[in-house]
Amino acid sequence: MQPTQIHDVVATEFGQVNDYIISQLSSDIPLIEQIGYYIISNGGKRLRPLLVLLAAKASAELDQKKLDQAIQMATIIEFIHTSTLLHDDVVDESDMRRGKKTANEEWGNAPSVLVGDFLYSRAFQIMVDVGSMQCMSILAKTTNIIAEGEVQQLINCGDPDTTEESYLKVIQYKTAKLFEGAALCGAVVANASLPHQKALQDYGMYVGTAFQLIDDVMDYTSTAEEMGKSVGDDLAEGKPTLPLIYTMKHGTEGAVKRVRTAIETGGLEQLDTIIDDVQRCGAIQYTEQKAQQQADLAIAAIEPLPDSDYKAALIALAHASVKRRN
Repeated sequence: MQPTQIHDVVATEFGQVNDYIISQLSSDIPLIEQIGYYIISNGGKRLRPLLVLLAAKASAELDQKKLDQAIQMATIIEFIHTSTLLHDDVVDESDMRRGKKTANEEWGNAPSVLVGDFLYSRAFQIMVDVGSMQCMSILAKTTNIIAEGEVQQLINCGDPDTTEESYLKVIQYKTAKLFEGAALCGAVVANASLPHQKALQDYGMYVGTAFQLIDDVMDYTSTAEEMGKSVGDDLAEGKPTLPLIYTMKHGTEGAVKRVRTAIETGGLEQLDTIIDDVQRCGAIQYTEQKAQQQADLAIAAIEPLPDSDYKAALIALAHASVKRRN
């Protein structure tokens, strides 16, 4: 299956998710609707809600009630994700996302944080309507772990001695955990067997980890137009991502010194040279290899699922997670 066909197998349901997302942005406060609609409609692949739908459909034939719950759950996941983006952009002082101004750049920090809170709380309102205590438990734990990951990343910023293990824990917490929650909740609303729930849970964690590894690679291999954000954002924030951690272990003496200084100071003065350092020492290939390993684990995890177009789409999504350029 080609990457462009992944959405096709749930095109009708995906359209219903988009419609439901818009309906749930309704508020008596116009600014909430304005900012919420701005960021929700600001591009993005909707991978996490897509994962909910694919996981649910790969698990069982859905009756109308289960399908409605899957659509609601996909919306919940997208709202949680969007809330974290609004908060992250304030914390990181970002001014561009997906090729457009961030909400905090357009309206300021306070409105962005508060609308993020609105989306987060609206997600839990919808969760009550879904009526699945298991999904509520999953996402309560998920959102807590995401917050822990964000705090740990904040602690790691400016620390050039951050280990690969610490880095991987951060991305599993702050990024992969929501992929995991999306896949697991899709399986739960479909009333999948416990082994299939576990298979999809593991799939989500592996794919989410691969996705973030490639995201960190792109900071040193892609253009601003391809990424939709400024090149070197991670370096500017002093984030010790895997390409930099590897460079400090295997780069030249000069490269090690430049990267350490850049992480400690959050500077972009030597960005072009550091990009060259990262590319020359094999850090890109190493990180891509790690991402491929995670994608392979994701595909292996769902081997027990029955063959279907939805399983094929999940396999294609795992492959696409390591081949993307944006």
